[in-house]
Amino acid sequence: MIIPLKKMQNKKTVVLGMSGGVDSSVALYLLKEQGFNVVGVSLKFGFWKNKENELKENVCCSKESINRAKKVCDKYGVPHFVVDTSKEFKKAVIDYFLKTLKENRTPSPCLFCNRDAKIAGLLKFAKSKKADFVATGHYAKIKKNGEIKLLKAKDKQKDQTYFLALLKQEQLAKLIFPLGDYTKAEVYEIAKKQGIEHFPKESQDLCFVSGKSMPKFLEKEVGINPGKIIDIKGKVLGNHKGLHFYTIGQRKGIKLPGGPFWVNGFNGNDVLVSKNEKDLFKKQVLLSDLNFLIKKPKKSIQIEAKIRYRQELSKAVLQRTRGSSTGGSPTSPRWATSPRWELVFNELQRAVTPGQIAVFYKGNVCLGGGVINN
Repeated sequence: MIIPLKKMQNKKTVVLGMSGGVDSSVALYLLKEQGFNVVGVSLKFGFWKNKENELKENVCCSKESINRAKKVCDKYGVPHFVVDTSKEFKKAVIDYFLKTLKENRTPSPCLFCNRDAKIAGLLKFAKSKKADFVATGHYAKIKKNGEIKLLKAKDKQKDQTYFLALLKQEQLAKLIFPLGDYTKAEVYEIAKKQGIEHFPKESQDLCFVSGKSMPKFLEKEVGINPGKIIDIKGKVLGNHKGLHFYTIGQRKGIKLPGGPFWVNGFNGNDVLVSKNEKDLFKKQVLLSDLNFLIKKPKKSIQIEAKIRYRQELSKAVLQRTRGSSTGGSPTSPRWATSPRWELVFNELQRAVTPGQIAVFYKGNVCLGGGVINN
């Protein structure tokens, strides 16, 4: 059942991020029905500009998708702007991605893109236009009665709070998520009734480089740093071109006889592999750079957490460790001064991967997230 919309008595202006897809298009319709003055904005992101890249533009903001966004804005009499945020995107996403790989960690670019490119870009534009709010087509909810809280969407299968867990309170205070109380099926139903076309999204791991071009991207931007592939007992099984070509839990692409093998970890410049998938499972997950969307807890708390998006939540304890470290070099000033946190799960977790983001919840409330440091 579709929830009836409430008209606002006093009109407020909201800047809506427009991708040209069905979600942001329906979000526009819903905001208009609620009485908002809406300004549509399509952000123009950068991409890997190299002849080896099969992508010639960022797939999230192609010319075609921006044209679709403009048509939807025209349909509802809403002004549409295209804002170039390619420099911000390069710093927040591409530079971060490469830096993380060079540290032999696995990046989680979408969370940093949301915080430092998408939401930051929309907020900057909104400030220049003296708009009251910013909206996106994310499936999530915000509760602003007293303490601002990020809540799971009605559609638990489409809930995107995981990708918003690193946002700041000041960002949440200005945000509206029109789709939070709708399922994807209901959004499609609205789109159909409104004559909003639905264009299936192409499968693409990263928006700035094609999957087929990824090996060349890694080779050119990170480089070649050969090392050994060894099993967990120390036996040399082969050689590799660089740790950044691998991630923990990986099975494909190892190319060793007698497999299958799974990447179990790294030791110096060696890739550690195991033929026993059970070696990938752990209960303890060390964290750094935590972002709390609530008041920072002073003691251990019982929560539910996940260490990647496509994963069921699992019960865990979030607590400080006895040491005071964020991982990395013990000679680093941050190592000595920044308190370290950890998740201790009730059940074993597969392929705990440094660089990925762990996100934690209490019921429907997203409490925040942190970078996995194991």
